[in-house]
Amino acid sequence: MQFERLVALRYLKAKRREKFISLISFISIAGVTVGVMALLVVIGVMTGFDQELKKKILSVNAHVILIKPGYSIEDYQTLVQQVEAVPGVAVAKPFIYTQVMISGPGNISGGVIRGLDLPTIEQGGPEAVEVRAGSFTSLAHTLEGEPAFVALGNELAKNIGAHIGGQIKIISPLGTLTPMGRIPRIKNFQVGAIFHSGMFEFDNTLVYSSIPEVQAYLGMDDKVTGLEIQVKDIYKADRVAAAVQQALGPAYDTRDWMRLNRSLFAALKLEKIAMFIILTLIVLVAAFNIASTLIMLVMEKTKDIAILKSMGATRRSIMRIFILEGMIIGTIGTVLGLVLGFILTSLLKRYEFIKLPSDVYYISTLPVQIQTLDVALIAGATLLISFLATLYPSWQASRLDPVEAIRFG
Repeated sequence: MQFERLVALRYLKAKRREKFISLISFISIAGVTVGVMALLVVIGVMTGFDQELKKKILSVNAHVILIKPGYSIEDYQTLVQQVEAVPGVAVAKPFIYTQVMISGPGNISGGVIRGLDLPTIEQGGPEAVEVRAGSFTSLAHTLEGEPAFVALGNELAKNIGAHIGGQIKIISPLGTLTPMGRIPRIKNFQVGAIFHSGMFEFDNTLVYSSIPEVQAYLGMDDKVTGLEIQVKDIYKADRVAAAVQQALGPAYDTRDWMRLNRSLFAALKLEKIAMFIILTLIVLVAAFNIASTLIMLVMEKTKDIAILKSMGATRRSIMRIFILEGMIIGTIGTVLGLVLGFILTSLLKRYEFIKLPSDVYYISTLPVQIQTLDVALIAGATLLISFLATLYPSWQASRLDPVEAIRFG
């Protein structure tokens, strides 16, 4: 093997009359480098987008929600204890959720109001939600005779012209039933906080208030819409949801975050696979360059191959020489591509110089996340393609007749 390696490395160092072959070798390395770099960056962006989207969704939504279809839930304190006894459940909290209209000084907009339990409010609101102005804790301290406090998404606050300390009207179509029909409920609230979740859909529609205030506003007495369940392992949320469903019976319904967003994440996964296949074609083109380089090298080194064979080199040894030659080109290109890919993704992650319209892509900057498995797949696929590209030229070199080569060389 030492002999084959020495010959392969020697062939990489082109002589003056073999500069053209050397140039083609560099072009082959550059092709593999560009392909690997493009693959790493694009797959890193796709993975980052997937992970960032999950993070943003779970920053506002629970891992599992428990509802009673067609009914509000009474005696939810007992239900919380039952749910938290199920293996895999970290914590369960009550919530209220209903669609409303929000009227501000400058405009009116549709949205949803969510009632939060007091411990969540006291800790500063839902996790991963950034408070831009005011304080979430104000939602738990309404003064007598004053409107209750609410927290608005920053996009919603901008759309309706709301500001900290200002008043807004919240209108619920689920109003009071009278002989004249259903009259919407209208109530004044005071803006106590403006938050940013990073998801345009949430920032443009969400209004938070405390559960007691929302219960009083909607006339729900001591009832809630359902329970938000946080699980210990988010990727086992479907199993925990099934276990909770089994423990409570058919009167209740559980929905995990994967089920609620299945179509979105399935589309992202399919897009990631499609991009991997498409960008692998760049590596495939580079592999043809490797094959053409080796074919030209075989033609150039016909006499050398004949001499090696006449000195006792076997067909397998000749094949190994040219396979090693191609694999050296593929390996150098792969390593360079990975290094450049890591540099580019690091720059994207650190400086965030590519901005996205948040109302289209849910997030405002291009996220990047490199996973070890993705790097291994990219490197493995590239080296496999490079190896396959070496087989035909190497086989042709091994079949060379030394007598004919020396006679006509």
